[in-house]
Amino acid sequence: MRLLLTVNGRTSDLDVQPGATLLHVLREQLQLTGTKEGCVEGECGACTVLIDGGPVDSCLYAAHAAEGREVTTIEGVGEMGEMSTLQEAMIKAGGVQCGFCTPGFIMTITALLDESPDPTTDEIKTALAGNICRCTGYSQIINAIEETLGGTA
Repeated sequence: MRLLLTVNGRTSDLDVQPGATLLHVLREQLQLTGTKEGCVEGECGACTVLIDGGPVDSCLYAAHAAEGREVTTIEGVGEMGEMSTLQEAMIKAGGVQCGFCTPGFIMTITALLDESPDPTTDEIKTALAGNICRCTGYSQIINAIEETLGGTA
């Protein structure tokens, strides 16, 4: 099946199998491997991308459902190969350990900050409820977000 998919501002005309997930198309057909395959059950958040600015688990999202919508992956965050303020803060605060979950966290928080530029700590924790990290213990990630905001939330 044909699919016109717009990812990070670029439109691609793809031949996609019926039932293919957005995660599969991003990683296997578009070679955008920053989005990670974790649990493939929508529980870990490693595969989080933005659809029209909102976070979704791409492992569960049908690729064809993304037609006509704007998909943003971790490769689309930042400017011209530069890291976003949030990405830099994640490194500085030690919110990146093994790095596997990091793209999903960044996409989730990018969506939160676009919707609510000055979230409280509780709003940050609620937004991150669908993202799992097995390395950091979360405090460094929350610290990075608060650093991005210029202080504490």
